[in-house]
Amino acid sequence: MSRGKKLDLFIGADIDDGWAEVKSKKTTPKTQIIPTEKHKLHFAKEKRRGKVVTLVGEFFLSKEDANATLKKLKKTLGCGGTYKDNFMEFQGEIQPRLREALLKLGFGFKPKH
Repeated sequence: MSRGKKLDLFIGADIDDGWAEVKSKKTTPKTQIIPTEKHKLHFAKEKRRGKVVTLVGEFFLSKEDANATLKKLKKTLGCGGTYKDNFMEFQGEIQPRLREALLKLGFGFKPKH
């Protein structure tokens, strides 16, 4: 085969055979802002790079309110943390202390969490 020739290959379906072109839509998740009393949070624990991370969420707060709440919790608990995808992540296994701090701020929890 020489470099100047192109192969003409047909691999299957034609667009006219009822196939549709897939157009990806980038949608932003719609989050409603609800009061703190109506939140039903739950805990999750993950290991990342050999260290334990405590996840709590899902929060339905504005970005500014969530970051302010995160700042208060980090200062109260004395640990690092971040806010990603409507969940707060905290360094360490701090579920009991975090639960107390969130209850003081007025958040609710799912049963058995």
